[in-house]
Amino acid sequence: MKKILFAIPVLALLGAGIAPAQSKVGIINIQGAIGASKDGQKASADLESKFTPRRKEVESAQAEINSLKDQLQKGQNTMSETAKEQLTRDIDAKTKRLNRNMEDAQAELQADEQKALQSIYQRMQVVSNKDATDNGYARILDVSSQQTPVLFASNGIDVTKDIIELYDKNTGPGAA
Repeated sequence: MKKILFAIPVLALLGAGIAPAQSKVGIINIQGAIGASKDGQKASADLESKFTPRRKEVESAQAEINSLKDQLQKGQNTMSETAKEQLTRDIDAKTKRLNRNMEDAQAELQADEQKALQSIYQRMQVVSNKDATDNGYARILDVSSQQTPVLFASNGIDVTKDIIELYDKNTGPGAA
């Protein structure tokens, strides 16, 4: 009896033309959109060029350490104990210095990357919000994160490409 009583008001609302509102939903891969945008590609290239010399320094230091390790290995039977100890200390000191330099470079890269991504993300969000409003979307879901609860979405509701095009068009060259 309760089910029938509940169904009557719902049917009455539908009959009166008061149907539940339809919501237009879109999805976006915001990480992919940032990376595919002109500003994202420029930021990536800038970071690459900035950190290439540091990467080469790290590779050079690693090669030097490997050379010293080879020298120690080859000289196990011919080197004096004092020479082996000195070479071991040199290897340890250079390895510690290399590890610190790598940690510093990684931290600096992450900070620069975060700064660039945040700037692009903020501008992309403005473009995305305007596009959603202009095209009548009630929701735009970001599917770039593993924690996104979207298990399936039709390709027809993916607005990533549209947002990239609008973003690039609205930011112009070199706006990063």
